[in-house]
Amino acid sequence: MLPTASTPPSASPTQVVAGLGCRRGCSRDELLELLIHSLVRHELTLNNLAGLASIAHKREEAGLHDLAEYLGLELVFFSPEQLAGYQTPTVASALSQATTGSPAVAEPCALALAARMGASARLFGEKDRSASATCALAIFDREPA
Repeated sequence: MLPTASTPPSASPTQVVAGLGCRRGCSRDELLELLIHSLVRHELTLNNLAGLASIAHKREEAGLHDLAEYLGLELVFFSPEQLAGYQTPTVASALSQATTGSPAVAEPCALALAARMGASARLFGEKDRSASATCALAIFDREPA
């Protein structure tokens, strides 16, 4: 059973962040289902999740804000310029470029947030998709205190 948002987080050696892309009006429930699917696929739980990120173009998306509030996590938005150093050519999309100004959203957002939170940021497998959203996980090492 996955922990709920009300379950206190336990100290976990594996810390991941989620980069999320979505269509306008995507619901919290769809984003949550996709996020849980992504975590479970890698044998992780919500307790491993340290933060959420998306592109600044989605700053007004209620579903993203509702998800962050529900999970009690910070939601960070990155501009296309901030994501430029985290792009991977294999995931570039002409539609994403035209819509958001960034060739990709989920993967570079996950990498950018992971790099901000620790060291050795890297993608944790392939991104997952639902009808209206994408989710990529990035793992990182906590820097020594």
